[in-house]
Amino acid sequence: MPEILVAVREACADALALLLPVSCAGCDEPDVALCERCALALAPDPRRQLIEAPGGSVAVWSGLAFEGVAARVLRAIKEEGRTSLAEALAPALTAALVHADAGDAVCVPLPTSRQAYRRRGYRVPDLLVRRIGRRPSRLLRYARRTGDQRGLDRDARARNVAQSLVATGGAGRRVVVVDDVVTTGASLAEAVRALRAEGADVVAAITVAATPRRRPTRR
Repeated sequence: MPEILVAVREACADALALLLPVSCAGCDEPDVALCERCALALAPDPRRQLIEAPGGSVAVWSGLAFEGVAARVLRAIKEEGRTSLAEALAPALTAALVHADAGDAVCVPLPTSRQAYRRRGYRVPDLLVRRIGRRPSRLLRYARRTGDQRGLDRDARARNVAQSLVATGGAGRRVVVVDDVVTTGASLAEAVRALRAEGADVVAAITVAATPRRRPTRR
């Protein structure tokens, strides 16, 4: 879809959210999209982990832990259509990008399934990339359908997404892979595999948040 149409759809979603009864996405305080206390809880707290992928491990930087307010705000964006909240998560993703030291690498978002796009009307990773002032480069697409990752363990997630992505237009380009949340890293690893197979130089991966179960290391 042309960028202008994507921007219009997102602007309409933001405007609609302003017309509906609102409560804080983090704590349900009425009449405010995000209260001051919850906004403060989204202050970046960057963390790093390594994921294994064909061609060598890749650093994944995340701006927050996926818990508490951060988890509730992300779910509000993904499940309730509250796209305006992406602005509040921009500092966390920006911090992840800075720590990744990606320089002029292009931001490649994880693709969104057709079902999810039809349901939401927007792509969450693309939305987040635009909110940090970067243009998403959609070099990845699905080669086959995958099952729902929720409820799967690490090995099952890896099998579910294996060989599910293909990349085009990435040869010779420096790229950073972008997603909203990293859990086991299976989807990011598959994205790295596909981009490297196309000849891209994957500098790092970044996400807004990381599930705390992986106990990421800090720098």
